[in-house]
Amino acid sequence: MFKSYFVLFIGLSIPLLVNAQKSPLPQYLPAREQVLKSYAQAASMDSAVINTVFKTDVKAIWKPDGSGFIFKNVMSKDGCIEFIYIDVKSKSKTNAFDSGRLAEALTSFIGKPFDATKLRLNGIIYAKDGKNLLFQVDNQWLEFDPLRYSLSKAMDREKKPVIMGEFEYWRRGGRRDNLSPDKKWIAFIKEGNIFVKPVDGSAESRLSIHGTKEKPFDGLKWSPDSKHIISYLSDPKEIKKVYYLLTSQPNTTRAELKSHDYAQPGEEFTSYEMHTFDVLKKRGLRVKVGKIDFLGMPQLHWEKDGRHVLYAKTDRGHQRYRVIEVDAFTGETRTIIDEKTSTFIYEQRTYTHYLPDTDEMLWSSEKDGWRHLYLVDTKAGKVKSQITKGNWIVRTVDSVDRSKREVWFSASGINQGEDPYYIHHYRIGFNGKNLITLNTARATHQVTYSPDSKYYLDTYSTISTAPITELHRTTDGSLVMEVERADMSALTATGMKLPEVFVSKARDGKTDIWGILCRPSQYDSLKSYPVIEYIYAGPQDSFVPKNFRSYSEMQSIAELGFMVVMMDGMGTANRSKAFHDTCWKNLADGGFPDRILWIKALAAKYDYIDTKRVGIYGTSAGGQNSLGALLFHPEFYTAGVSACGCHDNRVDKQWWNEQWMGFPIGPHYEQQSNVTNARKLKGKLLLIVGEADTNVPPESTYRVADALIKANKNFELLTVPGMGHSDGGPYGRRKLRDFFVKSLLQVDPPDRNQ
Repeated sequence: MFKSYFVLFIGLSIPLLVNAQKSPLPQYLPAREQVLKSYAQAASMDSAVINTVFKTDVKAIWKPDGSGFIFKNVMSKDGCIEFIYIDVKSKSKTNAFDSGRLAEALTSFIGKPFDATKLRLNGIIYAKDGKNLLFQVDNQWLEFDPLRYSLSKAMDREKKPVIMGEFEYWRRGGRRDNLSPDKKWIAFIKEGNIFVKPVDGSAESRLSIHGTKEKPFDGLKWSPDSKHIISYLSDPKEIKKVYYLLTSQPNTTRAELKSHDYAQPGEEFTSYEMHTFDVLKKRGLRVKVGKIDFLGMPQLHWEKDGRHVLYAKTDRGHQRYRVIEVDAFTGETRTIIDEKTSTFIYEQRTYTHYLPDTDEMLWSSEKDGWRHLYLVDTKAGKVKSQITKGNWIVRTVDSVDRSKREVWFSASGINQGEDPYYIHHYRIGFNGKNLITLNTARATHQVTYSPDSKYYLDTYSTISTAPITELHRTTDGSLVMEVERADMSALTATGMKLPEVFVSKARDGKTDIWGILCRPSQYDSLKSYPVIEYIYAGPQDSFVPKNFRSYSEMQSIAELGFMVVMMDGMGTANRSKAFHDTCWKNLADGGFPDRILWIKALAAKYDYIDTKRVGIYGTSAGGQNSLGALLFHPEFYTAGVSACGCHDNRVDKQWWNEQWMGFPIGPHYEQQSNVTNARKLKGKLLLIVGEADTNVPPESTYRVADALIKANKNFELLTVPGMGHSDGGPYGRRKLRDFFVKSLLQVDPPDRNQ
């Protein structure tokens, strides 16, 4: 109810309403001269904030015995460097060496001057004795004695082999020639079939007869006792190509046609039929299991008996995940894990760790609504214990200690009243007991361990607080000492405003939606400013930054006179299974009901947020989202920039789109397509695409343009010659800014042709 008061003016009574709804603030509509100054201010700020935060990145170079470590600090904008040594036992922090003396030694040894404040020592490691240092200078490896300040040439460091993960290794087909574990046999594939021959040079023997040139056997995996081989009879399917033109090649007057393999949703995969072969008896069996027709040949894990082997299988459509045991002697199979869901199983985040010595395995699942770890008895084929439990998620497994039966992992959402995306680190027993918390500060954390795992470095920050690095004991997480604290005083002196975290409720009225607001460094709180949302709603992750960054493209855009925001709506990852499931067969949703409520809640808190002028921009899946905002929510979003968008999920890559939109390809693919809905466009649109995009085919954008033209819609299109998957590069980012200045501030941007 309004309260009415009366004020007497010469006998005339006039009601004065108090507590009525506040009048909206006048819109910020700058004159062109003011906008031109904003461009200059933004450019000045872009330059001023470069290299203004120091001591941010502690990368420890540990002594072999774990007694201490060296790290490097960048100390000033012009690149001055210091090298620090931490002695763990004495908790002391000193200079690692006298930089002046080392610079003199380098000058003498190499024959050119070195600046003591800017020593570029690359690839530093301790020598095996733990006293001398090895590093690279001017493309040569040197050994440095810090006691005598002497230098000598050192052998180049041995390069560590690149170890591919199991997923990538088997997608590439595995090895075709394979030495047995006992080094007595070589298995190989010839004319589509499997052969073996003794290493001593005796005659080869043929194991298979069903392989052909068109349908060969592929992949070879020996049993640990060298008596059996697992291989696959393949049915290859050709991956179709996509094409693009390079229009502006040098030294020619013709465009160049390019193509590459690119599987799209619904297309066939190569399938694999598993076989097992007895090397001594020269006979093979087809394994009694269906063909593997999705994601290629699996990684195999032999059990300690040398007879049974385990592998994981995700069914196409991502709604069933199994771990299957194969008897290599008989070809019989047994299902160890069989998980099914009515929505999707996030295959790329399913974690397995096999423990053959105890007939167990670790496995991650969201079957209770949150991503957690389970201990599975592989002989009994059942879960022995749920290792982690609660309304929070395991993010990664750092390591597994088999002897102590512990898992070291990171998680988010455990701490109540904290940003649920902040990452913390923990240790827990296989039985789900004795949870040890390794970091507690209300921030997001990154941990690295000493070589002996007795200590760890914990670096933590928030979007508005600079990194702090501490040294802790691994046994109980106790603090040993603070190692470094970043210096952001030079950044603060520029006047740049740091982002603000804001939280509001989702569409369900219960779930918190977390995001950030970037304001111009100079703004008038008595005027209302247009809002621009930066969006990426791809379901594969969450995207609002949580750790500190000194500057961002969002802040740079804000300097032109905008309130720039970003939030993670429902349908993105790293929350509950229900939160994530919003995206299932529903990518057009994009979390927009949550995003719109978030921006309206922000406007309720700050009068200077103008919800009648809302722009949006994004790249790739964000490009799909930004155009979708204009098509499906034109009552709220009035201007959008869409860069290299995957506008039709039938055009984009197979593995990504089937994960979220499902298989087989149903009518919902077409119904949610930006191409299909282009006729609904309201508001202003700028499309950006690189002509050489090999991630999302350029025709995804061109099909939208074609549909818009046929619907007689106005829009802008920028095609960048020679550019790949991108926001358009410097030119595209400039066009984005000009577009929003024109669309939301109603002012012509600078004329750069004068």
